[in-house]
Amino acid sequence: MNERPARSVLITGCSSGIGRCAADGLHRRGYRVFATARRAEDVAALAADGFEALRLDLDDSDSIREAVDEILLRTTGTLYGLFNNGAYGQPGAVEDLKRHVLRAQFETNLFGTLELTNRLIPVMRRQGFGRIIMNSSVLGFAAMPMRGAYNASKFALEGISDTLRQELHGTGIHICLVEPGPIESRFRANSLQKFIENIDIDASVYREAYLRTLKRLKTEGPAVPFTLGPEAVLKKVIHALESRRPKPRYYVTVPTYLFGYLRRVLSTRAMDAILRRV
Repeated sequence: MNERPARSVLITGCSSGIGRCAADGLHRRGYRVFATARRAEDVAALAADGFEALRLDLDDSDSIREAVDEILLRTTGTLYGLFNNGAYGQPGAVEDLKRHVLRAQFETNLFGTLELTNRLIPVMRRQGFGRIIMNSSVLGFAAMPMRGAYNASKFALEGISDTLRQELHGTGIHICLVEPGPIESRFRANSLQKFIENIDIDASVYREAYLRTLKRLKTEGPAVPFTLGPEAVLKKVIHALESRRPKPRYYVTVPTYLFGYLRRVLSTRAMDAILRRV
């Protein structure tokens, strides 16, 4: 199986942070990178920096179809890797989440990601190889309060990924989960915007907790200990793309390793108590 000449990779959410770092790093490594973003101005910026840049909005089926069709046209119907990075985090207590707010979180973080993935699985199946990397989170297995929408979307992504890994066994297509934890990016700024848009802070019984959340989201620089740069995620993505036996899961930061260990050894009550304090 000759995988090396077909090293083309599609990355979602490349406007900044992990996605942009992955695009830069893989391009320098010799990959043909298709860097995508939702907003036209971000696509233009990526193109100006020399990437094969396309618009891809995970909330829009037509956008997904058009991007995939264009990429496959340029690659004569092949694609080596897909890094599903595009996502956002909706803060807020579960009882303050309106139905449309929760639906929007899932449209981007799960439904759009799965629709894109399902369009590319047949391509990889025909060629006999492929790598699909899902950017999950420590919150994909350790739920923290005030993050219910994001927790749920990432738990769901992990369940879908675990299922796909079993269903695609023997096809040459590898499914990998990356679970970062705190990474320097625009994630907090984007979460702040969604928090203000969708949560009625003053009307909530969680008002005092929300004021603390606002302070955290407005903090410049790392807001929690053990925050790493996006290069730490890139390192795991490279291993997932290039290892002959990529791992099903890649932990990245100290909190991810720690909570992964604690979840195995502690009772649910003990784990809850720790997560509430965090």
